[in-house]
Amino acid sequence: MFKNKPAHIEGQVDTLIGPQVVFRGDLEFSGGLYIEGKVIGKVIAHQGEKATLTLAEGGTIEGEVHAPVVVINGTLTGDVFAADRVELAAKARVQGNVHYKVVEMCAGSTLTGRLIHADSTLSEQTASPLREEFVEAA
Repeated sequence: MFKNKPAHIEGQVDTLIGPQVVFRGDLEFSGGLYIEGKVIGKVIAHQGEKATLTLAEGGTIEGEVHAPVVVINGTLTGDVFAADRVELAAKARVQGNVHYKVVEMCAGSTLTGRLIHADSTLSEQTASPLREEFVEAA
């Protein structure tokens, strides 16, 4: 009668915020969130669930981001806390600190802030910064 909820497929989009949308307030999600519009507030994935945030080329976030996987190709002003992986695509513009386990930066991406490796044995407060000030992929 009742079926189990299907497992999340990586890369699957469950929620889309279109290019004409401006969302004000904190946003909690699970699964795949794809943002083409503008979010003003925190974007937070539910604890313990698989979640991927993708910020499209024309998308903007003004606020903190907390998610296991974060893919950025737009403009983000705020700190990023990725429990698993961060990908900065060619058009990514990030102003804030990026806390990560694995990071990928494509040529052309810009980070004004610090890359902070969040080793599983370290807390976010004691994570060691790799670079400071301004990092630009060549």
